[in-house]
Amino acid sequence: MRRGTKFATAGGSLVALALLAGSMAVSQPPPTGPGTAETPMVPVGLVAFDSCADALTELRAAATASVGPYGLAEDWGLKTAAIGGAESMARTFAGAPGDAAGQDAGTDYSTTNNHEAGADEPDLVKTDGRRIVTVTGGVLRVVDPVSRRVTGRLDLADGREELRWQEHRLLLLGDHALVLGEDPPRPADALRSIRRPGGTRLLLIDLAGRPLVLGTYRIQGSTVDARLTGDTARVAVRAPARLEFPLASEGTDQVRTERNRKVIARAGVEAWLPEYEWTAGPERHTGRVGCDRLSRPERMTGAATLTVLSFDLTSDRLGDGDPVAVAADADTVYGTATSLYLAGQRPTPITGLPRWRPSPAEPITDIYQFDTAAPGRPRFVATGSVPGRLINQYALSEWAGHLRVATTTGEFRDDGSTSESAVRVLRHDDGALVPVGMVGGLGRGERIYSVRYLGPVAYVVTFRQTDPLYALNLADPAAPRVTGELKITGYSAYLHPLPGERLLGVGQEADRQGRTKGVQVSLFDVRDPGRPDRLDQWHLPGGWSHAEHDPHAFLYRPETGLVALPVDAGVRLLRVSGDTISEIGEVTHPAGNDSGRRQWGQPVRRSLVVGDVLWTVSEAGLRATDPASARSLAWIAAT
Repeated sequence: MRRGTKFATAGGSLVALALLAGSMAVSQPPPTGPGTAETPMVPVGLVAFDSCADALTELRAAATASVGPYGLAEDWGLKTAAIGGAESMARTFAGAPGDAAGQDAGTDYSTTNNHEAGADEPDLVKTDGRRIVTVTGGVLRVVDPVSRRVTGRLDLADGREELRWQEHRLLLLGDHALVLGEDPPRPADALRSIRRPGGTRLLLIDLAGRPLVLGTYRIQGSTVDARLTGDTARVAVRAPARLEFPLASEGTDQVRTERNRKVIARAGVEAWLPEYEWTAGPERHTGRVGCDRLSRPERMTGAATLTVLSFDLTSDRLGDGDPVAVAADADTVYGTATSLYLAGQRPTPITGLPRWRPSPAEPITDIYQFDTAAPGRPRFVATGSVPGRLINQYALSEWAGHLRVATTTGEFRDDGSTSESAVRVLRHDDGALVPVGMVGGLGRGERIYSVRYLGPVAYVVTFRQTDPLYALNLADPAAPRVTGELKITGYSAYLHPLPGERLLGVGQEADRQGRTKGVQVSLFDVRDPGRPDRLDQWHLPGGWSHAEHDPHAFLYRPETGLVALPVDAGVRLLRVSGDTISEIGEVTHPAGNDSGRRQWGQPVRRSLVVGDVLWTVSEAGLRATDPASARSLAWIAAT
């Protein structure tokens, strides 16, 4: 392979891409804010392979250098755990983008609690105001919110019981729904290489009349996440290299490593190129991601491939997904209406540990940016690296031509190890994401629990024993700074903007030693960036909320102040009015028989509003509720 400057563009041609080298200088924070010394970083670039032979040579070499006695890094379980365009300058505290009411059919309704406007995220339930669509127990159901009846039902399990236990997520566009699920190998395939496509399973459903499967798509690998921008759904899939290392345990580490290297030496390029299958009615097509669609970063381990698939949801078929792939790894997807970012922690060697093991003291996060402004296959834009690890997609934000990234570096343990957090501002420069400013030293000895960017400001929560809520001014990308700090007990794991320059935090109360004491909702006043304050608090001792880990479970309606928060197995209805939080009541669901498989009460997973009715969703069914009184209006069992 000729090292240098090539990348496969959306048209399949090769274009020059300058690869930058050397240290990445960053601006130090001003004396008025916390600071930290920055570690010099080398930007990574993407280059295309000139041929399949070159691709195989490079992938084998990378995997050989990364392998150990027990396989590649993924076999050790060492990966970090997964799970409009740029924001407008006029964005305010009017509410998160996902809270905008829909206008279809003249009915007011809530949408998915998305991170960014114009980039819809898949979720367990979707509504367009005319219908509610959800998949539970492997069955897609369409509910009419007016008659409060199931008007459509489609079994998606294809006779496979294991698919009924899966979580399915949805994207909805007009009369089409894209269902995202996993396709576990069948028992006959468990002990051998899976020759037929498996891993990620997508279904295109027509909802115009009786629900009907228009087409399917299967590809080797697991879904990282997806975004719907305009009419195009883009699905990011991670596929570990399919290398069958021997299970024999005899011999030294060196002997076992050499055996594994021989496996790599015999592997063909198909071990890294995912196989796929798609159908449209009676048609069936198979294929594999081509070498001309695969590129590589400057550093790679040969352990995994990332593939981004693009599907036009107005079409009556999914097609081949028009794949574009990178020989890299990621576990976080962040998207806007015009950009898609894939981010993941890079395995890095440290002295005294196997070279394939990630260094907990020196984490590095690699970021890949794609342009998704036009329909079809995304175009690679830039790539870069930052020290530290991400908490989730909310650690990333694109604004005014820059990308802001919040990470924690160092170790977070009880043995005296130190950690701290920082926010870095990057800009796109000739194929690289180059740092232009940084503010660090946030929460020394702690780690980030939540981040929220709102235009030129940001709020970062760190925690170990107490919860500092940091307010940051990012208006000058070259000189971001801390403007204020509030220390209280407990922490917020999710921050949501409210009208009147307020924030709502969902997390856990804790004592002075950092021991958690149950779910809490905090109402913050951030009108004065130098003095953030907590106005009120709602606390349920011993409770927990799924919204602490999944913001899709959170619902807020700015016109009424309604907050629907899953707590334990039910949903607590709260009202934020002025400077206070009050409780309306609780919504619970009965036990679901689910064909005899489950007999206990089902936790409520989601809430949504259509008109003046609150709908809650669990595996057991859907309940319609009066949000002003928490009075039940109807129950629809998932039969």
